[in-house]
Amino acid sequence: MVLVRLRAGELARLRKHLLPRRSRREQAAFLFCRYSVSPAGEHVFECEDWQPLRPQDYEIQAGDYLELADPARAGLIKEAHDRKLCLVESHSHPGPYPAALSYSDLAGLDEFVPHVRWRLHGRPYAALVFARSGFDGLAWTDGSSKGEPQQVAAIETDQGRIPATGLTLMQRVK
Repeated sequence: MVLVRLRAGELARLRKHLLPRRSRREQAAFLFCRYSVSPAGEHVFECEDWQPLRPQDYEIQAGDYLELADPARAGLIKEAHDRKLCLVESHSHPGPYPAALSYSDLAGLDEFVPHVRWRLHGRPYAALVFARSGFDGLAWTDGSSKGEPQQVAAIETDQGRIPATGLTLMQRVK
């Protein structure tokens, strides 16, 4: 089981950044996390802090797609590397759909995950997508740079667990 842990207040601020009331554009943020495996076998990304992305951090930012600018991507990887932390990308789908990573998200991850894991010396990586109705996510925790992703089961806060929709992997199996 894969969990992402952060305080409830931080999760509220993250969601507010990712899903602002009047925006129709996707938004993004990156969590800087410590990774561990609990005695029960849970793979845990423990958020130390996070960085919201600003308009200048995007090469493209639209209602159904976003792409990071190279300097933003390099800066995030460098900060995680210098701090010996993992990255957890988070972005939003502002439309009326349930939370699931899109085909373009998955294609981007197929390209980006091996690169970022190589740059971070094999550290795990996770990707979350937030919709108004919930979230979904995948994590790469094995030792290889091209391993198959696992389902992120939940976000755990000091107020409880919020389960993922699980829709991304369900769609991949079809």
